Amino acid sequence: MYSKILVPMALDHDISPQTLEIARVLCASGGEIIALHVYEAPQGAVSAYLDEEVVKAGYDRARARMDEKLKGVDGVTPAMVKGHSSRTIIDYAAQHGVDCIVMGSHKPGLSDFFLGSTAARVVRHAPCAVHVHREPG
Repeated sequence: MYSKILVPMALDHDISPQTLEIARVLCASGGEIIALHVYEAPQGAVSAYLDEEVVKAGYDRARARMDEKLKGVDGVTPAMVKGHSSRTIIDYAAQHGVDCIVMGSHKPGLSDFFLGSTAARVVRHAPCAVHVHREPG
């Protein structure tokens, strides 16, 4: 059983309810579950064409989407940070004393055959245990 579990949430995938349920099963009595969304701001040349208000509106939409996903879910602390997905998940876990990460993985491409690219990077570099949930099929 784990005392502090991090559940990274991709807001465009529907795997969050399953990973949150897995986290509940793995969580020790009195433990903490943190649902984390990493907001990736537009990068490179794209950011030169976007007004600050447009970027802020995107962040606000992501926050509202996360709140909607967690509506009615008790015992889960939401967190949202800006950064690169895998690196930010790893850093967040290290900085906040997380002892398990529970995350979903999409069907991989050839370059990351066994896990999705974000999940694969987290598994390789996380400072704690990582449980990866894969949708059947």
